[in-house]
Amino acid sequence: MPTYEYEAEDIVAACDHCRQRFEVRQSMTDAPLTHCPKCGGKIKRVVSLFGINTQPSEKAMLSDKNLKAKGFTKLVNEGEGKFRKVT
Repeated sequence: MPTYEYEAEDIVAACDHCRQRFEVRQSMTDAPLTHCPKCGGKIKRVVSLFGINTQPSEKAMLSDKNLKAKGFTKLVNEGEGKFRKVT
């Protein structure tokens, strides 16, 4: 479910809750809120920033296949000071 941000339309008449932006988890099909759940004052949905990670995961970056493709050598510690070459 997406998280939407809301803020008061009239900052002067707003309560502490809606004076600052607050978040509400709602379905995309739900109608936007029009009144503050605490004080009943008028609120509006605001456009906010969102994060999207476009970088590959750490697990994928450190996979044997990816390390070999990038020209790295992976060594696995077998104990007692011995290492085994994986890629």
